[in-house]
Amino acid sequence: MLLFYLTEMPVASIIFIFTLATSIYTFSHEQLYGKLMLHPYSIARNRKVYTILTSGFVHKDWGHLLFNMLTFYYFAFGLERILAEASPYGHILFAVIYIGSLILSDIPTIIQQKNNPGYYSLGASGAICAVLFSYILFDPKSTIGVMMIIPMPAYLFAFLFLGYCVWASKKAQDGINHDAHFFGALSGVILTIICFPWVIKHCLAQF
Repeated sequence: MLLFYLTEMPVASIIFIFTLATSIYTFSHEQLYGKLMLHPYSIARNRKVYTILTSGFVHKDWGHLLFNMLTFYYFAFGLERILAEASPYGHILFAVIYIGSLILSDIPTIIQQKNNPGYYSLGASGAICAVLFSYILFDPKSTIGVMMIIPMPAYLFAFLFLGYCVWASKKAQDGINHDAHFFGALSGVILTIICFPWVIKHCLAQF
């Protein structure tokens, strides 16, 4: 089974394993944990710029990690297979979409929080939202279970999710970086369209 994933979906497999391993390791190594988190205040002053990338491989706690990795499992592996079938460079393009969105999803937060030394952010949510929305472009009528319970068409989920992100970023006081989710989703859509311009026509043809 592991060999199948590594052979057919190598990039998603490596990201999945590396994210799990890094997150679990940093749970018990607080000093490293702190060094890897996104810190906009430092980045704006040309320090800890690497955290734009490393923050996507660490998580706050087990719940945060498991939810993200479960979502990754459901959509990232399928997306890489779709991209590999659509292009001889599909595996590379999957990496471009994931890593590119991981970086792009953090930029608005860095700008907003650049003068706040107490603000930190972490998690792969931005990149995973990108993967989810990229997948939806290819299969907009697939069924997605909200909170793994309520089934609905993927395209409807996409609109509701973006709407919730906009509302939550302004109103919610839950300590979650909803902006990263929103801009991660948009980054995933934009990068997918850049890599596969025909996906727009393909998506609309499903209706």
